[in-house]
Amino acid sequence: MAWILLIGAIAAEVTATSALKQSAGFTRLVPTVVVGVGYLLSFGLLALAVKQLQISVAYAIWSGVGTAAITVIGLYAFDEPLTAAKIAGLLLIIGGVVTLNLSGAQ
Repeated sequence: MAWILLIGAIAAEVTATSALKQSAGFTRLVPTVVVGVGYLLSFGLLALAVKQLQISVAYAIWSGVGTAAITVIGLYAFDEPLTAAKIAGLLLIIGGVVTLNLSGAQ
């Protein structure tokens, strides 16, 4: 169940972050509401997930998967460039998440 909560937290965070771009600095109502609700839901689900998962592992997965997903969304939805530095950064994030998981996740 904790992993399902973590996946939900990631989905809510990615949705909120994507809406952040659409909110135009919180000047558009609907995307602004999506940002607020999405982040509240994300942190709530993350808080529930860490009751059963190690916080170091859960947070690394939450932030790492969220960062990777936002990079892909930025690439396709917002025409942001994919540079060598971004690729290297994503590989380092993935490596860190894998390392933390191998170090003793529940």
